Amino acid sequence: YMSMEYTGFQNEMEPALRLVAMPGDTNPAGDIFGGWIMAQVDLAGAVVASQRTQSRIVTVKVTDFMFKEPVYVGDLVTCYGKIEKIGTTSITVKVVVCAQRNRYEKACVKVTEATVVYVAIDKDGNPLKIPQ
Repeated sequence: YMSMEYTGFQNEMEPALRLVAMPGDTNPAGDIFGGWIMAQVDLAGAVVASQRTQSRIVTVKVTDFMFKEPVYVGDLVTCYGKIEKIGTTSITVKVVVCAQRNRYEKACVKVTEATVVYVAIDKDGNPLKIPQ
C-alpha cells in the first residue's frame, strides 16, 4: 500500500518486515528511538540475506545508514530489502524503511535507508561460500 511516489520499491524490493511502532519504542522526546529502527533494518536485511544464502548469516558491517524522517508511535513501518551484491561469502543488502502515518490510508513516507553487509557461516561459525 505505497503512495505513487514509492511504487518503485514494490517493483525493485521485497517487503521483508512489517510492524507497528509502539510507545515502548520511544526516545525521551516521544519519537521512535533510532536504535529501534536500526534493529528492524538489521532484521529485515537478515531475512533477505538468509533466504538467498540458505544458511546462517551474521551482520558484519553497515556501510551507510540515513534517517530521513522521524517515525511516530502508531506508524505502520515496512522494511523493504534488495540484494545489491553477492561476494564469495558476503552479501550486501539495501534496506528502505517506509512509514504509513495513518494505517488506514495508503500514503507512505520514506523514513530510513541503509546498506548492510552479512557473511554466510556454517554451523561452526566459519565463513561459508555462497552459491552463485
